Amino acid sequence: MTDQQRADFTAAGGFGLDTMPFVDSLAARGTAFSGAYTSYPACVPARTSLLTGRFPTAHRVRQNSTPGAATFAEDMLDVVRKAGYSTHFVGKPHMHRGPDDFDSFRGPFMHTNGPADGRSEEEAAFDVWLHGLDHGVHPEPTPFPLECQLPHRIASGAIEAMDEADLERPMFLWASFPEPHNPYQVPEPYFGLFAEGEVPERIAGPEAIAGRSEKYRWLRALIEEKRPGYDDAWRRYRANYLGMLRLLDDQIRRLVAHLGPRADNTVIVFLADHGDYVGEYGLQRKGAGMPECLLRIPLQFTGPGIAAQRRSELVSMVDVLPTLCALAGAPVPEGVQGRSLAPLLAGEDPPAEEFDSVYAELGYGGVPYGVDERPPLHFPYEGATFDELNSVTQSGGQRMVRLGRHKLLMDGEGNGELYDLDADPAELDDHFDDAEWAQVRDALLVRLARWMVRVADDLPTGAYRAKTVPHNWRWAEQARSSTTRPSTTTGSRDL
Repeated sequence: MTDQQRADFTAAGGFGLDTMPFVDSLAARGTAFSGAYTSYPACVPARTSLLTGRFPTAHRVRQNSTPGAATFAEDMLDVVRKAGYSTHFVGKPHMHRGPDDFDSFRGPFMHTNGPADGRSEEEAAFDVWLHGLDHGVHPEPTPFPLECQLPHRIASGAIEAMDEADLERPMFLWASFPEPHNPYQVPEPYFGLFAEGEVPERIAGPEAIAGRSEKYRWLRALIEEKRPGYDDAWRRYRANYLGMLRLLDDQIRRLVAHLGPRADNTVIVFLADHGDYVGEYGLQRKGAGMPECLLRIPLQFTGPGIAAQRRSELVSMVDVLPTLCALAGAPVPEGVQGRSLAPLLAGEDPPAEEFDSVYAELGYGGVPYGVDERPPLHFPYEGATFDELNSVTQSGGQRMVRLGRHKLLMDGEGNGELYDLDADPAELDDHFDDAEWAQVRDALLVRLARWMVRVADDLPTGAYRAKTVPHNWRWAEQARSSTTRPSTTTGSRDL
């Protein structure tokens, strides 16, 4: 798992530069979903959805500061433990689970440092230097060797976990890389791998901010206050970001190579928690709104019995847990809202309506703050402050539904947006109030209403228990009664 990785920045995803050739090769050997979305474009809410198979409305985590609020019956760790797996974690947690919940835990690795225990003097010096970047951009090659980089240390920890795991038990290993999340820094040879002049044009620059909501403009002003003129170097920090992707790719290659013969009975899942502006609209990181560059994520499965294919169905991060349940032969916990993708991995074609739309959420609630207000920010830096996940950009509530090529956003104040993603990938031409778009708008409003009813929480259970259907395909025209599973023994494969 990577952090803040855009789905469209790999060659397999349609990008003009070959940033992650090994990850793309894994996708070519398995099933990749070109229409995969996060549940919420922020780390902790998204990761909670991954673990619980539930949307933030149900799991109750709507900001990075509240992982302990997670509400669920059983999550991914419960499922794999009950199925007999040993559990191992290496990297960035940012979730409701901690060291005591795994058989082995190496971390936490965060964006500006790794764990103090066991690191070398040079790694400690790198962590101090990394923290000093203040989540910004380093315009020169990182003055430390590759071995100090967090992805290298995480891959090494994951290899140690594999070597120490009980070979008599199937293994669940989660390698969670903090990159390519800012700070945007990378050593040679990755720094010079993608020259600034080769970086493709962005779909929309800062001039497009005038057509976006007030929160976009507020966020740009906040960044400019912290780092005046930062957007002049957008090609440099995007080149750094691309170099970080290749660095990650090499470490994932190293990790997968260490599987050896175990690879024949291992399911490899690759995904990110959410995307990154990386210069779109003159912005960095994430924060305001729900554009495609923040919502779309890479999602791919490689392993025995998984067909080699690229699928266009609209799927969600919440679908991962019920899919792993099917692959491991485990029951799906109560309250899971995701849909099993196992039949799709086997090459089956599902009923169209179940996967022709996707839903996501944003906002911690309340009345949205205005752009002229300065409520307390999450991180109490001294001086000029840039915290993109702040009291303003995350205030209120917004919901998104995509149906085919059309995308609708709606907030609690009655403000709507409607885009044709095929004709307008930058989402600059809002058709919500256009009379000739009324039929499209109304169809999406109905689908959004159905999604919002669907994600209402059915926990806790009592005397009444919700009826379930195969694969949790609730809108299927004809739900199949069984899943086509790979021919290997499901209870003994590694995840």
